[in-house]
Amino acid sequence: SRQELTEGRIHMEYLDNIGKRAQAAKPDLQHLKSEEKNQILRKSADDLKLHATEILAANEKDMEKGRTNGMSQGLLDRLFLDKSRIEGNWQNGMCQVSELDDPIGEVLGMKKRPNGLLIGQKRVPLGVVGIIYEARPNVTADAFALCFKTGNVVILKGGSDAIHSNTAIVASLRKTLKEEQVPEDALLLIEDTSRETTAQFMKMNRYVDVLIHAAARLIRAVVENSTIPVIETGTGNCHIYVDETADLQMAADIVINAKTQRVAYAMHANPFL
Repeated sequence: SRQELTEGRIHMEYLDNIGKRAQAAKPDLQHLKSEEKNQILRKSADDLKLHATEILAANEKDMEKGRTNGMSQGLLDRLFLDKSRIEGNWQNGMCQVSELDDPIGEVLGMKKRPNGLLIGQKRVPLGVVGIIYEARPNVTADAFALCFKTGNVVILKGGSDAIHSNTAIVASLRKTLKEEQVPEDALLLIEDTSRETTAQFMKMNRYVDVLIHAAARLIRAVVENSTIPVIETGTGNCHIYVDETADLQMAADIVINAKTQRVAYAMHANPFL
């Protein structure tokens, strides 16, 4: 219908704008030195703590919507944020990433050809990384940290259940980037959470170099429909193997603990943990 065609154009114009901004931010980001990236990550962690009040207020909006819509307790726990999660998980996590060795620029091997030409393998950024995930606000901070450390621009597409939380987290991180005179568009959030926009995002191969999905219900759709190279993740069904020499009581305790503590976090794989 004419309305569908119009809406399709609106989705594409919106995504094209995001893609162009991501590509424009790529050169500056890839020229940052290791210590510059590490310092910005540490400041980003501190600033998330400073903006905790705004982030928690936004998260409460998502929680209220989840409760109203009958979201399960396990999923609500996955969505929930408090100061301890921001200050503990996020701050520690981002600081830990800042302390990791920078892989960019590492030469993995070098061979000398008979004509004297040296040919080697060198680690470089992927470019623009697209990430699709569900109602897990912690992924927003984790994904930014890992992509920024490796010199990659990231476009995030979270689920509608966490849109207020994600928007507040991204606002804090982009503010830090601006203060540090780094392109804010090193981090971009697709705020349109419609399925149509998600489907169009999977086809942004003009702008996005690799697509990662951390949304179990979308695994098949992403793999089958994306025109962007995809890093496929699993559903998080982790197996425990018990051999004949094992302490069976210990094995039973491990199984029970793994599958009954923080059930929401055992439901789906998260490549950013």
